[in-house]
Amino acid sequence: MFPSTSYNVGSLIKFTIRKDRIRIPLWLIGIIFFTVLIPVALDDMFPTQEERDVMAETMANPAMTAMVGPGDIENYTIGAMTTHNMLLFTAVVVGLMSILLVIRHTRTEEEDGLSELILALPVGRLANLNATLFVLTVTHIILALISGFSLYALGLDSMDLEGSLLYGAVLGGTGIFFTGIAAVSAQISESSRGATGLSIAALLLAYFIRAIGDVSNETLSLFSPLGLVTRTEAYSTNVWWPVLLLAGFSALLFLLANYLNAIRDWGAAFLHARAGKTYASRFLQTPIGLFFRTQRTAFISWGIGMFVLGLSYGSIMGDLESFFQGNELLEQMLVAEEGYSLTEQFIPALMIVMGILATVPPIIAMNKLIGEEKKNRTESILAAPVSRGKLMASNLAIAVMNGFIMISLSGIGLFLAAETVMEDGFSFGMIYGASLVFYPAMLVMISFSAFLIGFAPKLTGLIWVYVVFSFITNYLGGLLDFPAWVEKLSPFGYIPAFPVENMEWAPIVMLSLIAIILAILGFIGYQKRDIAG
Repeated sequence: MFPSTSYNVGSLIKFTIRKDRIRIPLWLIGIIFFTVLIPVALDDMFPTQEERDVMAETMANPAMTAMVGPGDIENYTIGAMTTHNMLLFTAVVVGLMSILLVIRHTRTEEEDGLSELILALPVGRLANLNATLFVLTVTHIILALISGFSLYALGLDSMDLEGSLLYGAVLGGTGIFFTGIAAVSAQISESSRGATGLSIAALLLAYFIRAIGDVSNETLSLFSPLGLVTRTEAYSTNVWWPVLLLAGFSALLFLLANYLNAIRDWGAAFLHARAGKTYASRFLQTPIGLFFRTQRTAFISWGIGMFVLGLSYGSIMGDLESFFQGNELLEQMLVAEEGYSLTEQFIPALMIVMGILATVPPIIAMNKLIGEEKKNRTESILAAPVSRGKLMASNLAIAVMNGFIMISLSGIGLFLAAETVMEDGFSFGMIYGASLVFYPAMLVMISFSAFLIGFAPKLTGLIWVYVVFSFITNYLGGLLDFPAWVEKLSPFGYIPAFPVENMEWAPIVMLSLIAIILAILGFIGYQKRDIAG
């Protein structure tokens, strides 16, 4: 369609692959690992069809349908169970991967001025965009093939070759679709932050449309790409037309992204930022005010997301007693304690998920400091009468506040929804305390990020590896039979399972001290090291 403007795209494909030679393999390994791990765990927990049928009955309620989508309840094999419980969530993660990678190579590079350097070379105007689309498309095809053949290689009953290939194709198709969404968003918004927000908003909207449609109107669900994902029924009826629809819509999005890129001015966009005030407020003229202003939209978006997550978990608490009866998989995740209901025993498992997810936005906020440094903006701030210590302290204060508000909103959302659906609900103090007890572990993660910024700024990405490790060991450790000492490698492994276990203050104090020490070390390192310029 645009032959001259895509000139020399092959060279940029090689360049894009080189830039993501570590990032893309890590994403693929993580997604494929969980894709293969879950059916093996389910097969161990539900070895007989009778046990699977019990699980199917507990999943057949509107709350669970809204969360994971419809499933083949009548024929609940290991394959059908895997599709029902994991396919939608994995597709969401694949969509998120696509968004982050596409925006990084398009709008972020354009915003930072790197794309202009590329355009100075003998390449077409659309070459970089199409190189990104090509690399991401091939990445998702590889993901589809490896996931499909790996699932089939497990040799589990009911997980045949066609179902496995369809499962992988759904993941790949979803990734390619949201690659197109992100590519279009990169043309519409003039900032990487706005483009990312717009793309993630589309992902969340797709999830909510599907959730409403799956519960009330199946036709409505078909207007969501994630609704198409659940209609494939891998390992059951194996419906392929939703994958073809995803591919067709992806092609249209790719063409639209190319067209919008071709007609807009370089560096401009179709949605322009609102003009700011003529004079900055006194608060905005401080480092903490500046950092808060640049993170305000993300702060509000994450806050809404955490509150909705709490509401979602709280909405199913009215059915948990019947949900757990005879469910070995979930009972293994509980902290068994006499005198407590199964619902109370499940609260710590819910809270560990919300606690780790609530750690993500404050770490993003903390890493904003290194992000500004990489964009050569930190020197401009330090040129004013602002010390490095004040600069880091401002960013750390925002991250600490961010974490407190995120975990609080998730706990409040959980309480409000549970209070609505439960006949004999829990007190606010108990629910809020069970969520807030994870705050010291969150502080350790935030301070560890500050430590990396101070001493190893090029390795700040390791904090995300640690977050994923914490989730695997503390949430899935019971299913995977990890030894207790492995859980203790994460700060979340020291949090008491309140309210089932008595509140122990020693680990809370210890984690708080570790957080303080890491933060102080981070300050020392940041004061002494060179600032990238």
